[in-house]
Amino acid sequence: MKKKSFQFLMQALALIGLVSLITLSSCKKDDDDEPKTEKPIASFQYAIDDVNYYMVTFTNFSQNATTYSWDFGDGSTSTEENPVHTYGDAGNYNVVLTAKNNENESATFSETIEIKDPDEALTLLAGETSKTWKLFREGTSLGVGPDPDQPRIWWSLGNTGERPCAYYQEFIFHRDGTYEFDDKGSIWGEGGVFQEDLVGLCLEAIPSNMVGAEGADLSSWLGGTHQFEYVSSNNTVTLIGEGAWIGLVKLGTTGEVTTPQSSVSFQISIEQFEGYDLMHVMFTYDGVFWDATYASYSNPSLEPDVVEEAPPWGEDLPNITPTELYHTFESESSFAHLGEIGGGSVITVGEDDPAGGDTKVGMFERVAGVQYQEAQLRTAPDLNDIQFDNFTTVSIDIYIPGDTEFTEGGLQRFFVFGFADMSQTQEWWNSPTQFVTEGDDVVVGAWHTYTFDLTEVKEREDIDMIFLGIGGGGHEAGGIFYIRNLVFD
Repeated sequence: MKKKSFQFLMQALALIGLVSLITLSSCKKDDDDEPKTEKPIASFQYAIDDVNYYMVTFTNFSQNATTYSWDFGDGSTSTEENPVHTYGDAGNYNVVLTAKNNENESATFSETIEIKDPDEALTLLAGETSKTWKLFREGTSLGVGPDPDQPRIWWSLGNTGERPCAYYQEFIFHRDGTYEFDDKGSIWGEGGVFQEDLVGLCLEAIPSNMVGAEGADLSSWLGGTHQFEYVSSNNTVTLIGEGAWIGLVKLGTTGEVTTPQSSVSFQISIEQFEGYDLMHVMFTYDGVFWDATYASYSNPSLEPDVVEEAPPWGEDLPNITPTELYHTFESESSFAHLGEIGGGSVITVGEDDPAGGDTKVGMFERVAGVQYQEAQLRTAPDLNDIQFDNFTTVSIDIYIPGDTEFTEGGLQRFFVFGFADMSQTQEWWNSPTQFVTEGDDVVVGAWHTYTFDLTEVKEREDIDMIFLGIGGGGHEAGGIFYIRNLVFD
């Protein structure tokens, strides 16, 4: 009887343990199934009222948040989700939004907003009746870089005699909304925009000189009268009228252009100094930031003179007239004269042939993140100007991998092969002799030999650099290609 009681007790204890285990497992599973609280993300945008410029409407774009705290930067606060706040004075205010979730975790987002009287802002731009602006003649006045934090690091222009015509031109904003451009009888032939024989020169401002690279009529870029609109709440100016421009003729609203546009918009900021004001004109594109600085003088005696002629730049290299000129890219020594390799694109010699050949080749890398680039070859061990008297053609083998993706805004089925003077030409890209191959003429998935006639090249005596760009420009896509047998015959 005792034995049976003991067995019954053991069975009961086992049953209790099993139930407890099931219960614990069930609780654990329920705990695991509870959704985790997401961390908050704070964000907002704002709009300044068109009538009452002191009143600002804030739109909350925060995520995973249940409560909000606003600091408007003037001592006022709010806990509304989408508040409307009226400031008491003009000025710059740092607005801070703190967003919290139900676990009391917080995130902040801040932005500085400018409250200003639109009439006073218009006076800064257009004066009481009108205001004349000219490129600032001190330091650099125009340039391009990747973003506002790195302006003008790619290229810049100063009052050095390089483009004197640009420093005489006047850009006049009238209080009544009229915008006037006075070309002062001369206009710059912008590279990639104007017909090749007009590039890199201060041209007489007449319609016959206003011919585009593809034959387009560019004459509406000449001096004329247009209209403008100015939204001071976001510092946006829009020039309205065919051919209205500022900065460079090629600067459009969303990117560079090659023909006159019906309108162009950009951002401005204006600084006041004793005797003059400076206006900064900014064009922000995808990965590209152009800006220009214009001056308006209330004291004309402070304005420096225009430098009419640039001092000599660089040096004239010794001439060579080779009978052999090549680079096979098999190795670092497989060349005649063309031994120095540089440029923004990278050539690595001695790589395996992607098509399975036994001979080593060069790998050409279009570096990602850089819009405009090329590989460059120059003479070694010494730099020289090359005379091409002993040659009639040049050829190069190029291999574009079959899986290369060509997309709008990305890699282009395109390459350029050209010649330039780097030693004495500061902007050599404005005066190259070059050959462009594009579209179906670019062979993909196999080696192809491209041959070019040297007749035009032989007319020059200043060439010291040969360049190759593959994949096009104006985008940041990278790419790997292959080259071999650059040979002059």
